Formats: sequence, C-alpha cells, structure tokens
Amino acid sequence: MSCWQTIQDYGLRSIGIGERLLPKENFTLCEHFTLIGSGMIWNVYFGALALFTGFFFATALAVAKGSDNRWLRKPAEWFIFLFRGSPLFIQFFFAYFLFLNLKGVIPFFSPFTAAWLGALIVLFCNTAAYTAEIFYGALRSIPKGDTDAADAYGMSGWPRFRRIVWPTMLRLAWPAYTNEAIFLFHATTLVYFSSFPAWRQKGDALYYANYFADKTFNPFIPYPILAMYFIMVTLLIVALFGVINKRLNRHLPVERRVRMRFRLNLMR
Repeated sequence: MSCWQTIQDYGLRSIGIGERLLPKENFTLCEHFTLIGSGMIWNVYFGALALFTGFFFATALAVAKGSDNRWLRKPAEWFIFLFRGSPLFIQFFFAYFLFLNLKGVIPFFSPFTAAWLGALIVLFCNTAAYTAEIFYGALRSIPKGDTDAADAYGMSGWPRFRRIVWPTMLRLAWPAYTNEAIFLFHATTLVYFSSFPAWRQKGDALYYANYFADKTFNPFIPYPILAMYFIMVTLLIVALFGVINKRLNRHLPVERRVRMRFRLNLMR
C-alpha cells in the first residue's frame, strides 16, 4: 500500500471517515504519522473549543472574584479553588462516572458520557478556573491612573469596563494566558487516557501512539512523532497569540510594548 493510499484510508479515521479496521502488523512510518496525525483532530477540537468558551467564562469569574458582593465573590473563589486544587486526571475520572450515573436517572445526560461533550466540559471548567486566576491578578494590577482617567471622563459601569478595564487586563495577562493555552492543548492527551472511552477506536493522538507502542513494543517511534505534532501546535499557538499580543499593545510606545519571546527551557 502506498503512503498516499494510507493517508486516504486513515487520514480522517479518528472522526469516522475512511478505513474502519486498524492495521495489525508490519506498521510503516506513514501509518504512524497518518493515524497519530488523524488523532490530533480531537486534540485540536478539545483545546480550541475549551479555550474559546473558557475565555469568556474566565472573564466573568475574575470579575466576580474581585467583586465586593459576597454572593458573587464566594462562588467564584470556590469554583476556582476546586478546579485549580484538584488534578485534571481526577476531574476526568469523577466527571465520567457522575455523568454515567446521571444518565441512568435522567436520559438528558446520555451525551455527556461521550468524550466529545463530557470531556469538553471538564476541560472548559479547568481552563476557566486557571485563566480566571490569571485575569484576576491582571485586574488587580491595572494602574490606578487608568481608572482615574476613566472616572474623570465620566465613564462608569459597562463602558468603563469595556473600553478601559478589560483591554488593560488582557494586555497584562496575555503572556501568562499564552502559557495556559499551551498547557491546555497538552492536557487534552488525558481525555482518552483517563476514563472517557474511545468509541470504535476513534481516539486522539495519544490513543493511536499508545496503540502502536503496544503492538510493536517500541515506544521510541510513535511517541516522538506525537511530541513532534504537539511541538507544531505549540509553535502555532505562540505565533497566533504573539500577533494578538502585538495588537493589544499597539497603542503603547515601542519601548514600553511587552514582547513575547519563545525560549527553549531545559528545565521547568
């Protein structure tokens, strides 16, 4: 079988398009790259959707945590503490069995036992909690002169938040938020590895990498390929978020602009 035929058969297998049966023996490099790359579709789906929806919820949580109203502040603080204080692996585990038990009582929760929805909700809550803490720190770091200037212009409420507070908060939080985005995409590898089952072997990139490692007893081919794909996604995130960071700082003098630099860290 040619490599092009392999791509046609397995390129979209993770979403149910193409050959249903996985190769059983005589695995080629093309099969490794194609199937693991196919699984990356799910990793991108989980990461992109959780990041997009979690961004707006995190903003609301950060504002609620900084509120003087106790009924807004306390639920936000406990939500952030719960999802930042417990391991993501355990969150997947408990969420799956919670949805599984609710499914037996209320049929509405039946789709929640599938990874495409149940795992997405867990990732959404997790990234919202971490991002909210980042945004809350940025809110507290907003220069008082900015808010005083808004008050002097007679701005208050929503216009003040939309035009002064929120853009400044994003500008201050963006470098740290970029790291959270990278960590979130890496965390998507836990979806099928933890508790949510892969229906008809339609899993993510780690699922297929683990399949090849189990069949060949050689992890030194599939796992470096998996790492290569995630490095490519990381570089894409850094580039995209760098463009947004430049846009957020466009009004500042060149010497005051916060530049995002990608550096290789040998130790975390």
